[in-house]
Amino acid sequence: MTIQAHIESLAKKHGALEEKLHTALASPSVDDKEILEIKRLKLRLKDEMERLRSSTRH
Repeated sequence: MTIQAHIESLAKKHGALEEKLHTALASPSVDDKEILEIKRLKLRLKDEMERLRSSTRH
């Protein structure tokens, strides 16, 4: 898998988590721990994408 393909894969996962987060925020039955976990996962993916992008620029 190329770095660009890996970044695209991570971006798709990030988008899916974004949708999951919106659904969770709209549902009163979802607890704060689950919302925080989704946000942590999104941030981890974003950081990984940025790391990969910066490594391809050098």
